[in-house]
Amino acid sequence: MASGEAVCVKAKNVDYTEEYIEADYEYQTTKVKMERGVHVATPVSKTLHIRTKRKVPKLGMMLVGWGGNNGSTITAALLANKLNLTWQTKDGKQTANWYGSITQASTVRLGVGDGGEDVYVPMSDMLPMVNPNDVVVDGWDISSLNLADAMARACVLNWNLQQQLYPHMKNMKPRPAIFFGDFVADNQAGRADNVLTGTKWDQVEQIRKDIREFKKMKKLDKVIVLWTANTERFCDVLPGINDTSENLISAIQSNASEISPSTLYAVASILEGSPYLNGSPQNTFVPGCIQLAEQHNVLIGGDDFKSGQTKLKSVLVDFLVTAGIKPVSIVSYNHLGNNDGCNLSAPQQFRSKEISKSSVVDDMVESNRILYKPEEKPDHCVVIKYVPYVGDSKRAMDEYISEIMMGGHNTIVIHNTCEDSLLASPIILDLVLLTELCTRIEFRSPDELHSEYSNFHPVLSVLSYLCKAPLVPPGTPVVNALAKQRACIENIMRACIGLPPENNMLLEHKLQFPLLESTS
Repeated sequence: MASGEAVCVKAKNVDYTEEYIEADYEYQTTKVKMERGVHVATPVSKTLHIRTKRKVPKLGMMLVGWGGNNGSTITAALLANKLNLTWQTKDGKQTANWYGSITQASTVRLGVGDGGEDVYVPMSDMLPMVNPNDVVVDGWDISSLNLADAMARACVLNWNLQQQLYPHMKNMKPRPAIFFGDFVADNQAGRADNVLTGTKWDQVEQIRKDIREFKKMKKLDKVIVLWTANTERFCDVLPGINDTSENLISAIQSNASEISPSTLYAVASILEGSPYLNGSPQNTFVPGCIQLAEQHNVLIGGDDFKSGQTKLKSVLVDFLVTAGIKPVSIVSYNHLGNNDGCNLSAPQQFRSKEISKSSVVDDMVESNRILYKPEEKPDHCVVIKYVPYVGDSKRAMDEYISEIMMGGHNTIVIHNTCEDSLLASPIILDLVLLTELCTRIEFRSPDELHSEYSNFHPVLSVLSYLCKAPLVPPGTPVVNALAKQRACIENIMRACIGLPPENNMLLEHKLQFPLLESTS
């Protein structure tokens, strides 16, 4: 077994070579057609040969907005965990951890033990994954503040921890960043003392150079770029500007105005062969950008970290709708005081966030036409207010009103206080580690022995669990229900090692005769 692997599958359909884990996997689904008013379901089965590279690369992560709350917090967390730091709080001694990360702090049910008990393993043990302690960080920011002072400015982490981290972070300085005042709130201009100049194409070339320099300087095998900077306004998708990859490149070269900084970073990353992830709600991935990623076969993913309120909404609405209860009004109110909240106080930036938050219930509503007529949706209102005093400790208040049996109503009210960057930082880690893993997974048909392997589609919808507004390939249904998104990640990992998906039937415990023989 390769270093770091803690799960080994013994089966005829699985082979461990020095370089790969190889598995023949029977993918099963059901096709449905309507014939004379009857739903006719046909089981469909396709065998796939899946191979996963076992060697874990030396990985670099470049953050756009490195000096912000999220960027400084994830950097501090990586160091604190690597150094195994402890610090004193009013509640006692605290030790660095990765709570909130599905790859580092959650488990997966592997199977059934000899005694009939469920056996769980860490998700990171399912396949060879990069250890967070080995991730190297760099990035860009419009503020020139070093990472230690940026951490202090963010006011997220305990001061005793900050004092231990200060010597390790004071020499980390963000690279100059792209800044167009038209795309963020006017209140961000005061931070912008570390910005690139030149044409838009000049700036794309500089970002590409930065990626190459970082990769060479740190002797990295791979670099993944992630946007954790402020929310931009939505771009207009314009014919001849950003509708095709050719037009997008031409528009950048001609310095067209309707090209956002986040799209420039995405283009630069794609041209360098580095996966690009968007952690904010703006439409970074205009059609031309998606087409460029497809042409270069580079993974992209987003949009907008799904951390607190929206993650809970994707659970609660799924529960209500699948229980046959009809949500008719969903009102979400937020107030926060960090720089993200300051930026979102501007109407155009708030509109980007409102769109990403509002679409989270659509697929659940669409799944139940007993409750909802065609085109019918719940009233869904999202409000965000900037309140400086609360800082990074965001308040979220939700009211769910549902129709129940015989004209009755059910109202659920939730108050959620969450330290925003401490929820977002583990999501950043998961996005980067899962994206890297997906670059090592390849597929082909076993019947086509001499055919080339293919990768995941460049639009990496596997990451939907971590995003408010999941980016999916054209023609692909959007899934927002959290349990389905989580099951997708787990079952893809199981497929890579030749195991069937979890069906949760547990028939071995429900029948009157033995179903599974003992493995002893």
